[in-house]
Amino acid sequence: MAVMNTEMMTARLAEPFGSFPDILMEWSRIKGDDLALIDESREVYWAELIGLVERLAARLVERGLQRGQSVAILGTSTVNYALVFLAAMRAGGVAAPLTTSASPEQLAGMANDSGARHLFIDAAKAAELGPDFMADLIRVPLERIDQWMAPPGSRAPAFAPEPGDPFNIIYSSGTTGIPKGIVHSHRMRWRQFASTALSFLGAGLEVRSLASTPLYSNTTMVAFLPVLLAGGCVRVMGKFDCAKWLAHAAADRTTITMLVPVQYQRLMDFTGFDNFDLSALKLKYCTSAPFPADLKREVLGRMPGGLIEIYSMTEGGVVCLLPCHEFPDKLHTVGRPAPGSELKVLDDEDREVPPGTPGNLIGRSLTMMSGYKNRPDNTAEAQWIDPATGEAWMRMGDIGRVDAEGFVELVGRAKDMIISGGFNIYPSDLEAELCKEPGVVEAAVVGLPSRKWGESPVGFVVLKGDGDPAAIMAAVNARLGKTQRLAALHTIAEMPRSHIGKLLKSDLREEAARLGGVE
Repeated sequence: MAVMNTEMMTARLAEPFGSFPDILMEWSRIKGDDLALIDESREVYWAELIGLVERLAARLVERGLQRGQSVAILGTSTVNYALVFLAAMRAGGVAAPLTTSASPEQLAGMANDSGARHLFIDAAKAAELGPDFMADLIRVPLERIDQWMAPPGSRAPAFAPEPGDPFNIIYSSGTTGIPKGIVHSHRMRWRQFASTALSFLGAGLEVRSLASTPLYSNTTMVAFLPVLLAGGCVRVMGKFDCAKWLAHAAADRTTITMLVPVQYQRLMDFTGFDNFDLSALKLKYCTSAPFPADLKREVLGRMPGGLIEIYSMTEGGVVCLLPCHEFPDKLHTVGRPAPGSELKVLDDEDREVPPGTPGNLIGRSLTMMSGYKNRPDNTAEAQWIDPATGEAWMRMGDIGRVDAEGFVELVGRAKDMIISGGFNIYPSDLEAELCKEPGVVEAAVVGLPSRKWGESPVGFVVLKGDGDPAAIMAAVNARLGKTQRLAALHTIAEMPRSHIGKLLKSDLREEAARLGGVE
């Protein structure tokens, strides 16, 4: 019977398009006694999952939710948060998770931009923002959704998603002003995650996931949505903590996880790491920020299972995959375009460059955003239109080069490239040289305006113990070409990062300017 059920669900997931709610309903019948969602204080089994989602969805519709209307969610990741996300989708609405680190003005702007009528908010954020925050919305405490939802046995009106219906809005991070809302359709999410779920089932995995990045981040979706589509279990973590992560992974016999590079680094540096049994791990994913080759190598050596780096954007574009365990000699790259993805490398005049030449990366795939919510001009700016075919490609925002075997090596962010005296300087080249120096734990380079050169590179380093930045800069500059040399080098206790570990070079530029300009 189990084999027949798996074969049936495999056939459903292999269809060109399908309904997330329908698949979850089927799994609830098949996997009733198995865990579906778990956090520090709540467990939900498959048999009860659909009932809870239906009751929440029914109440949402009763309280005015219209098809295609957003449901705003604000708080730390929990099982209740996940239930609201799924209920918004089931009701025909759009999940709009909001970034907890945003300012009150940004949060209000995102909620207004999303068009949400409902705001699910946890106690901590409610206390921080006060009772008057977004008082015109229907505010529901996340901790009390069981009291708010419709009575047991309630069902939401039937909802059959169309491919172009919006599924969720993910708001961009690391921006000033109101972040842009990235709209993903049901078609996009199905193409993205039904295939991932199929790969889990095809490998015969017992799918137990540990999701330790926030549910408002697109990064987390890989450890959340395809796991449920495969009938698995998701443990939802709030704030990341090495000891708790390791304890959960060992006790749950976690088989799948998604971590960002800074989390892998913290685990590798954690004193008690080797005391935990992680032998059940089969697949580890990483995305969202540069993943140093040395760190990949250490993770491969110390953590069981395969390691897959994903390179793409929340907006879509090309998707590159690097199965690190299969290509140990390509750890300096982000892999090759996945099936269904295409990549081009263009110069600043949008002309294709020869193989091996650095240029602006553009890409397209089957998993691209519908557009930025309410921002057609920004959507157009993010695209490159092929003059020969009229097809839309996404500007990835990165500078990279493609080697003879098709592997993509990132050189830097396009907006971070430094032009000094008419020469292009790639910060990653300088950062790599800084990291060769003894005692340098981490390095970052930004450009500052220069009267003499237009821009000049300024470096920041995190040091282990004492170190002389002047001596480090002198040693590095001796190895660099004249056009590349650092104008200044500063020490910093910790690099500024976003909630998912992206280095915030805008903060470093501000700090460099505060510390003094360059000639």
